[in-house]
Amino acid sequence: MLIETAFSTRDVPQSDRFSCWREHISQTYVPMDIEGDRAGDTTVSQRILTLGAVQLWAMEHSSMTLRRTRKLIRQSDPELYRLSLPLRGTMGLASHDHEAAYERYDLVLHDTSRPHLMRAITGHGEDTVLGTGLFIPRKLLPLPENAVDSLMMRRLSGREGIGALLAQFLTHVSRDSGSYRPEDGPRLGSVAVDLLSALFAHAIDAGDSLPPESHQQTLVARIHAFIQAHLSDPQLTPRTIAAAHHISVSYLHRLFQHGEETVAASIRRQRLQRACRDLADPAQRTVPIHAIAARWGFPRAADFTRAFRSAYGLPPTDYRDQSRQQPPDRASA
Repeated sequence: MLIETAFSTRDVPQSDRFSCWREHISQTYVPMDIEGDRAGDTTVSQRILTLGAVQLWAMEHSSMTLRRTRKLIRQSDPELYRLSLPLRGTMGLASHDHEAAYERYDLVLHDTSRPHLMRAITGHGEDTVLGTGLFIPRKLLPLPENAVDSLMMRRLSGREGIGALLAQFLTHVSRDSGSYRPEDGPRLGSVAVDLLSALFAHAIDAGDSLPPESHQQTLVARIHAFIQAHLSDPQLTPRTIAAAHHISVSYLHRLFQHGEETVAASIRRQRLQRACRDLADPAQRTVPIHAIAARWGFPRAADFTRAFRSAYGLPPTDYRDQSRQQPPDRASA
């Protein structure tokens, strides 16, 4: 079973349920001002599944409003993106420059580092709101931050295309969490990030999410998504990436010149990260190291060992041995 944290107000006296929920959400998520029926029955049921650095949440609760202020952000900010998928009821989000309402199977992203107000309201004849989603460290998304900003609080469909795949993934893992093992968590977290990145890259590529002067950002987002999708291909190089996007190699390098790493360095880092994850996976302990290396674009074992030692300070054999003594999520970090 996946590592899970559960919370419910059912076992709390009715008069204490509101204060208990307010304290719990501040400890497990971020400090929030909560507006609800303090004297009435505050019904909340929450589950959080650990998927490596990603957390999948599922909640059912009565109508309430949650406010994240600048003061509360200064108090605590884990720098997370929150992805929400309403399944019953409606959700509204408001910031200083944007306000929108979301229906069932709308996917929406917002940021714990920005003030916002969230309203979750039951529909006609419904007693509770139901939803699921993800908490994702901002640094995990492989897209440029300004490109992700363009999609903040935008309504993305979870009913079709990549959005439907992501919505199905969230609801299935939440519903069927008992069929997975704890060591499956980091792998499922990687799937979640890949699906979300693909959805965002698709939305950006649609052309209506960025102003005309930001087409370069769109291209960079597409390139990042392309790299992720082809990491296992040993022929993935700056030249093949440029050809796939109908640009010159020199222009590709200029797109990356203001970033923290070159195109080649980005490819190498991501390949090594995937190899690390597999080396630390107990289910793959019998897979030869050279096979894992080849899986992630290193056809020559000597090249992989040299790159791995340069990046992590020890050979892959020693890393695999050490990772067996660590918790799965830490070993795959």
